[in-house]
Order: sequence, then C-alpha cells, then structure tokens
Amino acid sequence: MTEQQVPLRFPTKFYDAYIFDMDGTIYLGDHLLPGAKRMIEQLRARHLPIRYLSNNPTKDPQLYVEKLEKLGLPTDISEVANTVVTMTKWLREQHPEATVFPIAEPPLINAFKTAGIKLSEDPAEIDIVVASYDRTFDYRKLQIAFDAIWFHKRAKLVATNPDRYCPFPGGRGEPDCAAIIAAIEACTQCQCEMVVGKPNREMLVEALAGLDVKLENCLMVGDRLGTDIQMAVKAGIDSAMPLTGDSTWQEAEALDPKDQPTYLLDRVDRLIPVETWKELGWIDNS
Repeated sequence: MTEQQVPLRFPTKFYDAYIFDMDGTIYLGDHLLPGAKRMIEQLRARHLPIRYLSNNPTKDPQLYVEKLEKLGLPTDISEVANTVVTMTKWLREQHPEATVFPIAEPPLINAFKTAGIKLSEDPAEIDIVVASYDRTFDYRKLQIAFDAIWFHKRAKLVATNPDRYCPFPGGRGEPDCAAIIAAIEACTQCQCEMVVGKPNREMLVEALAGLDVKLENCLMVGDRLGTDIQMAVKAGIDSAMPLTGDSTWQEAEALDPKDQPTYLLDRVDRLIPVETWKELGWIDNS
C-alpha cells in the first residue's frame, strides 16, 4: 500500500467533549503540529470542552499550561490532567495511611508532600514503592525498592505510567517508566499491582470530572495505540489517532478491529468535519 493509500478515516460530526494527548498530537517538542492551533480555536469557538491528558509525571499541570500558552493555546489549569494528579489522588483515596517511596522527579514528589502523603527512604517502613519516569534513577533507589519489597516483604509496587520510552523530535527518545518497573520486577520477582496512567480507564474519567457530558459522546485523541487508543477502547468511546507521533497506520491496521482507532488522521485538524472545512475555506497547508 502506497503512502497515498493510507486508510485515513475522518470524523463527520462534532463531539460533546475532546480529550487530547499532547506530545505527538498537539505539539512535537517545542513546535505545534500542523493545524493544531486552528483546530483548538474552532472547538473553543463552538464552546466544546477540551481536556489535555498526559502520562508524563515529570511536569505538573501548571508547567503544561505554561507550555501550551507559550505555543499560542490559552489554557486553564482545570483543563490539564496528568499522572502527577492521578497518582496523588489514587494514593490519598486508596492508601491514605501508607508510607510511600517515590522513584520520581520533583513534580511528583512535591505533589505528594503537598497532599500530606508520608514519604520515606527507610525500607523497613515503606508500604508502597511508586515507580515513575525518573531520569535520576540509580542503584541506590533500586536497592531501597528491593529491600522494601523483597527483603522486608512489606511493600507493593505501583506505577504512574506504562510507557517504554518518551519520544523526542527526530526519532530519538529516552527510557520511560516501564524500564524502571522492569528493573524492580526483575530483582524482586514481584508484579506491579497498579498503573494509574493511560490506558487506565479511570484516568479518562478523572479528566472529564465536573463536565456535564456523557462519556460515550466524547472523543479521545492521541498518537499512541497502547495508551491513548487502548484507553478509549477500555472506556468504550470513539478515538482518533493522528499519524504525527509514535504509532503508525500499519500498526493500527494490524490490530483486531475492536482495538483500532475509530479515525486515522494525517493531521489533527481533520477532527473538524470536512463540511466545516469548506465553510471556513481551510486548506491543508494552514
């Protein structure tokens, strides 16, 4: 199949709310992807709710707000949710008395402190080891996790997200949370008991909290089959995958039809139905 025969599928209607992944969907690195700005502006002009969702726990929601605004997309902090938010909420609701060892960077650690979650590096008192995307991960942290889980046999392992790597512009990337989970599982022979990020359906539900919309009338938009699209599948909602990020159309077409994205887009502004494109006089190079 040639490039011209890519089986693109575009929406023919507007949805009641839109949930967007960011990197690879709205922007790549420090640059907006083609059509992203006018697409968001068109949704806002129609007063359709927008939510941004990320598995990256190395930034808190305010940092995402600042980045989006720098790229020309005014954003309220209530419109952003990531695994910093979901992991903190999950610990407070499910394990309010637990002592936690976060293998994490400052945004997640600071969120735990602000929420009053007890933190410790003493394996003898750790109840939960939280694995996260941590570019300061080292043997010392692995030893603490090992001692808490295997030697003291008291802690369980949970994680912020299942991503194997974080993509960079130009095709590069760096190891993400899955690498840290694997290191801990390998030496302790334990299994990670909970991953709160995408494709966990609850992350989607949390992102839409407070909106007067039915879940089945919302659209998930993201560039990763294993997280963004799989979360939509688990939630039973429609999804759209722009071919501007991680996953390819060949990978999508190889899946069972029930696991495929509802729509395949060459650019994210294809979310706007073609009849509206005609009304607005849009062309592809805008």
